[in-house]
Amino acid sequence: MAGTRDDILDRTRAREVTGVFHSKRALELAAQDLLMAGVDRADIDVSASSDELGRRLNYQAIPPADLADLPTAPRQPFRGGDDLIGAEAVAGSVAGCAVAAAVAALLVAWGLSLQLIGIVAVLCGLAAAGLAVFRVRRRLLHERSLGLENIAEWNGLVMWVRVRSPEIEAAAQEILVRHGAEAVHIHEIDLAKTPEDIPLHALRPDPWLGDERLGRP
Repeated sequence: MAGTRDDILDRTRAREVTGVFHSKRALELAAQDLLMAGVDRADIDVSASSDELGRRLNYQAIPPADLADLPTAPRQPFRGGDDLIGAEAVAGSVAGCAVAAAVAALLVAWGLSLQLIGIVAVLCGLAAAGLAVFRVRRRLLHERSLGLENIAEWNGLVMWVRVRSPEIEAAAQEILVRHGAEAVHIHEIDLAKTPEDIPLHALRPDPWLGDERLGRP
């Protein structure tokens, strides 16, 4: 079913620690310390891209400290360097193994020698793995840069940290302040869940299916 970011599926009440950074490096270091302190990666959000901010907020100039408390402020999950490495490893290994197995099966059917089959299959697998890593890295680096552009860094990068215990709440405040965040405070906010927040929301298993709801006469 087609959907946009403006389609609200559900709302949840969350308690968050927020802060504004003027350095991408400081924000990333704070996020790593939050993960070390026991904060779940899924509970860390950062500002969306400047284009998305402008579109969702009707191009109003809102200070980042005030933006942090707006339920409609667009945000995105934090992506770190380890996310990139993990995605590259998975993509490279899956693509390499799949291509190597397919090439080996094809060469066996052709009746070639096992030594030649092994060499060609390995080389093809390595080439496929390299291509997959390149494409995944390029895509993720682009997605990771969204919201962290230089103009956004100058204006202020907002971080939201959902906290589920007093201990995590205190640790999150201390970490944000220690890394130079401004306007650090706690709030409770109603977060809207949209179709784009659902994993694989854009996946259509059957390309012949339309956008209508299933199960209706």
